[in-house]
Amino acid sequence: MKFPSPVSTKWIAELIQAEIVGNANSMIKGINEIHKVEPGDLVFVDHPKYYNTCLNSPADFIIINTKEVIIPAGKTIFIVADPFEAYLTIIKYFQPYLATEKQISDTLIVGEGTIIMPAVFIGKNVVIGNNCIIYPNVTILDSTVIGNDVIIQSGTVIGGDAFYYNTKKNREHWYKKMLSCGNVVLENSVEIGAGCTIDRGVTAETRIGAGTKIDNMVHIGHDVTIGKNCLLAAQVGIAGGTILEDGVTLWGQVGVNKTITIGANAVVMGQSGVTHSLEGGKTYLGFPAELAGEKRRELVWIKRIPELWKKMMES
Repeated sequence: MKFPSPVSTKWIAELIQAEIVGNANSMIKGINEIHKVEPGDLVFVDHPKYYNTCLNSPADFIIINTKEVIIPAGKTIFIVADPFEAYLTIIKYFQPYLATEKQISDTLIVGEGTIIMPAVFIGKNVVIGNNCIIYPNVTILDSTVIGNDVIIQSGTVIGGDAFYYNTKKNREHWYKKMLSCGNVVLENSVEIGAGCTIDRGVTAETRIGAGTKIDNMVHIGHDVTIGKNCLLAAQVGIAGGTILEDGVTLWGQVGVNKTITIGANAVVMGQSGVTHSLEGGKTYLGFPAELAGEKRRELVWIKRIPELWKKMMES
């Protein structure tokens, strides 16, 4: 999330009651989680396992709970007792939760020729382009951006909160919600089927590329990037932070792990499970998903096991 305008390190330190180590006069552009940070961003870390990853990320500003680290040149750290609570304080300040009083917010910007059918809910600061069709009972939540010629069928939810939690097992409730301040972007000529759920980014965006078509009952997790002209059949599930490059096809009930990449023009056959990144331009099958030709040969040999065992016992 980018701040409306850059803020000073001193201002942030006062907001979260932090001690500054480093340049106290620099300006911070925004706050992001570790997978999406850019230069000028602020990020938090609260576990020694991730200290080095965070300190050596592109982020220039780090909220942390220790002084006992080596700070890379040019970085500024904010020392607090609980970095996660500091993150929540910043998000609540810049994006306070405000209940929407109307079914369609007055802040909606909508293009010519777009049809919004009855019982659609549209949150704050949504932009919808030209010649779109939004079917009944669709929910479009805050800050969603929709291009031209987009179709969204009934029962779909665009922009739900990320399934993303801060985990500590030394407290009564282990999982504490990491507030989502990102959004969803649907590019031109995207089609979304009925009953789909597309989660917003935690601090950045979930993006569906131009020309992509999505069947019914598909779930797309937070911060997923789907390229142009992809095809997703029914009941596909894609976990957070994953990238589908242009032209990827996922057939029915494919499950895709988090933070991996499926290369351009790859095809994954139905009910496969993608546990690792896949090279583009090839067809995959099974769990874990492997090259389809190799997987089929493997299945042939598995079917022959009883026959081969019988022969071995008879010999």
